[in-house]
Amino acid sequence: MTHKVGPKGQVVIPKEIRDQLGIRPGDRVSFWCDGDAVSVRRVDDIRSLAGCLPSDPDLAVELLAERRADREREDAREAAFGALLADDQPAGRTA
Repeated sequence: MTHKVGPKGQVVIPKEIRDQLGIRPGDRVSFWCDGDAVSVRRVDDIRSLAGCLPSDPDLAVELLAERRADREREDAREAAFGALLADDQPAGRTA
């Protein structure tokens, strides 16, 4: 099957090939040279992957709890370090 390149360098992808590749109006495609040929592929948008993996809300809750505990430990370390600095100040001077 052959097609003529238009004045703007455009070529229509035949319907049979669009159907085979799942290309619909508005889809993005990528082109690349493959020797002396040009190849085309439909580009999957990352948003199209939403919901394709099973979700486990318990893991999300666990992660949030770990992050909260990490933050509390970091805050305690910063407070202890601040107290050490304050103890090292000579009498009558402030940090």
